[in-house]
Amino acid sequence: MNALFDTLVQFGPDLWKATLDTFLMVGVTMLSAVVLGTPLGVMLFLAAPAGLYPRPWLHKLASYLVNALRSFPFIILLVLLIPFSRLVVGTSIGPKAAAVALSFAVIPYFARLVEQNLRDVPRGMVDMARSCGASPTQIVLRVLLPEAMPALLGSLTVTATGFIAYSAVAGAVGAGGLGDLAIRFGYYRFETGVMIWCVIIMFVLVQSTQWLGDWLVRRSDKRT
Repeated sequence: MNALFDTLVQFGPDLWKATLDTFLMVGVTMLSAVVLGTPLGVMLFLAAPAGLYPRPWLHKLASYLVNALRSFPFIILLVLLIPFSRLVVGTSIGPKAAAVALSFAVIPYFARLVEQNLRDVPRGMVDMARSCGASPTQIVLRVLLPEAMPALLGSLTVTATGFIAYSAVAGAVGAGGLGDLAIRFGYYRFETGVMIWCVIIMFVLVQSTQWLGDWLVRRSDKRT
């Protein structure tokens, strides 16, 4: 226990910076999931052959692209996107570059979850809105998304906890964050205490994210 405390004192600034880098990566990733993944998921739902506004060719094309992106192992995607990351954020290493790759990974992942969540909305509610003359935009904003909100928040929580772990994997290629710190000091320099503290912080982040997500789901669920 004393050794762990001494490690915290010695590497405290490094642990704090690594935690902030992890927050940056996950924060940008979740923003990308909401801002870009949600509309993509809505489009997949609406354009499906059995959707509200079928566009088979559009759904097939979008579905193919989503599946193609999801098929790449994340570590390979990180390497493939190095030139693009350098173009977008001016560097191929560090948390900003990793956030670009994480965003590419999260958008198709979350879009599929959104599509599935919208499928679970009772069709009768949508039909009722259409019979009342609601436009497609009104149906999406006033019926589909509000009714699916608890499920969407649950999916976002699952995505966030999973991509906290992905951010640690990104540390294997110098992306910064807790994973990078654990590898550089805990593995290469045999500083076991640093690795233990990184695991503890990751555990706290995941548990806190899950608690917050569960709370938001309960607050948004009309049945409770």
